[in-house]
Amino acid sequence: MRIAVAGATGNIGALTVAVLERAGHEVVGISRGLGVDLITGQGLDAALAGVDAVIDATNGPTLDREALVEYFATATTNLLDAERRAGVRHHVLLSIVGIHDIEGNAHYYGKREQERLVREGGVPWTIVPATQFHDFAAMVASWAEQDGVAAIAPLLVQPVAPADVAEFLAEVATGEPRGLHPGLAGPDRHDLVDMARRTHQAVGREVRLVPTWDGVFGVEMSGNALLPGPGARIAPTTFEQWLATQRPAGA
Repeated sequence: MRIAVAGATGNIGALTVAVLERAGHEVVGISRGLGVDLITGQGLDAALAGVDAVIDATNGPTLDREALVEYFATATTNLLDAERRAGVRHHVLLSIVGIHDIEGNAHYYGKREQERLVREGGVPWTIVPATQFHDFAAMVASWAEQDGVAAIAPLLVQPVAPADVAEFLAEVATGEPRGLHPGLAGPDRHDLVDMARRTHQAVGREVRLVPTWDGVFGVEMSGNALLPGPGARIAPTTFEQWLATQRPAGA
C-alpha cells in the first residue's frame, strides 16, 4: 500500500514510518521539513497522489485554546480536502483517551475539533484514542521545573509505549475503516509522580517533585479520567520495560 504519514518527522510519526517501511509499504512523509505544509496546503496534492491511506500523527504547538483550535482546524481541513481530491480511502487519526470528558485543557479542545472534522470530513475514517506515552511524566515535570524543583499533578494513568502506538497505527491503516476505536493503552496503571521520579532516576537527573493539582492539570483529571474504557486494545510493553531502555545523557 501507499500510505502517507502526517507528522512524519515527529516522535510517533517517525516510528510509524519505520514500521510501515519494514512491512514493505510505500510511505509518503508529510511535514514542513519534507516540503509539505498542512497550514498553507503547500505540497499536499502532490504528496497524496495515489495514496491509499493517511495516518495523522501530528501534534499541535503550545498555544492558547483559541489558537490551538484554529491550528488543528486549519491543518485537518486542508488534509481532508486534499484526501478527497486524491481519492484516499482511509484516514487514521491518533487522538487521546478521555478528551471528551475533560474541560479546561487547551490541547483537548483542539483535539476535539480535529476529531469532529474527521467524522464529518467525507473520507472513511478511524480515530484511535491513546493513553499518555511512557515519556509523558518526565515531559510534564520539565514544563514546570525551576531550580531543580517541579510541580506535577498526581494523575492516574495507564501509559503506552510510543513504539506500540506506531505498530497499532500501522495495523489500523492497512485495514478497513473502523470509526471510533475503543482506544489503545499500556498494560499497567501508574501514578504520574512516581513515573517522573523513576524516569529521572533512570536518566541520572535529580529533580524534587511537588505533587499538586494547582498547575497545567487540574482535579478534573483525577481518578479514572485518563484511563481507557471497555474494549481498549492493551499494548504489550510495560513502563518498566520502557524504563530499562532509558540512559543518562552521554552514556
